[in-house]
Amino acid sequence: MLNGSGRVPYDAADSFSDAMANWQPALWSPDNEVNIYRDRIVSRVRDMARNDGWASGSVTRILDNAVGANFRPIAKVDYRALALQTGLKAFDAKWADEYGRAVEAAWRNWANDPGRYCDVERKKTVSQMLRLAFRHKLVDGDALAVLQYRTDRLGHGRARYATTIQIIDPDRLSNPQQVFDMLNIRGGVEIDDDGVPVAYHIRKAHMGDWWSAEKTMTWERVRRETSWGRPIVVHDFDGDRAAQHRGSSIFTPIVQRLKMLIKYDEVELESSILNAVFGAYITSPYDPGLFADSLNTDEVLAYQDMRTDYHNDKRISLQSGARMPILAPGEKIDTVNAARPTSNFAAFESAALRNVAAALGISTQQLTQDWSDVNYSSARSAMLEAWKTLTRRRDDFASGFAQPIFSSFIEELHDIGEVPLPAGAPEFLAAKAAYCRAQWMGPGRGWVDPVAEKKGAILGMDSGMSTLEMEVSENVGEDWEELLDQRAREIEAFKERGLPVPTWGQADTFAPQTIKDPEAQ
Repeated sequence: MLNGSGRVPYDAADSFSDAMANWQPALWSPDNEVNIYRDRIVSRVRDMARNDGWASGSVTRILDNAVGANFRPIAKVDYRALALQTGLKAFDAKWADEYGRAVEAAWRNWANDPGRYCDVERKKTVSQMLRLAFRHKLVDGDALAVLQYRTDRLGHGRARYATTIQIIDPDRLSNPQQVFDMLNIRGGVEIDDDGVPVAYHIRKAHMGDWWSAEKTMTWERVRRETSWGRPIVVHDFDGDRAAQHRGSSIFTPIVQRLKMLIKYDEVELESSILNAVFGAYITSPYDPGLFADSLNTDEVLAYQDMRTDYHNDKRISLQSGARMPILAPGEKIDTVNAARPTSNFAAFESAALRNVAAALGISTQQLTQDWSDVNYSSARSAMLEAWKTLTRRRDDFASGFAQPIFSSFIEELHDIGEVPLPAGAPEFLAAKAAYCRAQWMGPGRGWVDPVAEKKGAILGMDSGMSTLEMEVSENVGEDWEELLDQRAREIEAFKERGLPVPTWGQADTFAPQTIKDPEAQ
């Protein structure tokens, strides 16, 4: 069946209706859509993130919930795959636990080194660098880093490991001499005939570094990886289409609407300030007609001279004490009413912020930090929906950016012999995926109603539908084994001091009760 116009079968393809006639977007390749306009989009988004509270707060909320202050790996070596690959029974759960503990201990020493030798610039810990890279991914569309193996920093009380990270501003990734995209170079990414990135063209200095003019126009070709597959450049972005080589900011779909809201907000603020100003004027007893008829009479001229002399001697002013001045005979004060209707602002702002929150994948309450109009059920529903997006973003960033760094570090641990391996274990490169398997842990989800949700967690574990590891990592963002070790130390401390062990340290002392909806209580 044809559409209303009778010319095309789908309304979406209609070019003759009033609603569709002027809507003719170009059908471009993904690289042409992103790369040509990338710098303009990024500069606008950065301006909003610097100067607007909504944009800045949105980035902060996502960073704090997805990466947080301590983004770290929990080693999950695939011992089953290693056992099948080698036929060795030594690859079991006990060995995997020993291997994981050694890897995580070495990671903590490297990632949190007080000397910051993990950073090429020696400024940040690994978690801080990962947070910075994720911020670049949110705002700029790309996260970019170069891994260096700096043996010159080893020993003499300095670095223990040679693996280092340098976070690169994505602006520096661009085509040499700023030429348009070519067959094998797209947005600074050099690809082969299969579309595989093989090298990256990075400016030696940011184009805005006017004090490094020569370096701003010099590009360095950096290989993606070494000949044996160790990462050199780590580049992560969210691809919306196949064959895309650069990313786009999460704010891209809402730049225009958010800018309109910013302008509207500024206008309303200025209007409120103007409305707070007290406006007044002084009137004489003569109306304009009478004054014109009597303009040359001695009586009017004398009166005007008297008013002038009076106000020269006693100037009118409204001080902070709200003193009312004494006027000349016959004068009075009239005020100016500067009120204007603002009833539509709250509704417009609410609708605009809902649009922004939907595009960013967070709840409106997280964006505005206004929880006054929600109850337990709606708050929990909003948190769970937002958590799905935040978890997906965390997992994508972990696999695309953090995991290559982790694998490079484990490769160094194997190379220097700091991991326990049974006799006959395969070389690192022969079983890289199994050795580097890990789960990345960020901040926990938290609770809306701690009592009800913790009871639900206990019921889930008792029914076999959940585990302690799942509940601790998801809700608290901690390592479940460290939690158990801490509890064991605390229980032992009570016993050593002759104190009664609290109920949480005793077996069979907590019987889960039926969970009720807090709103129904």
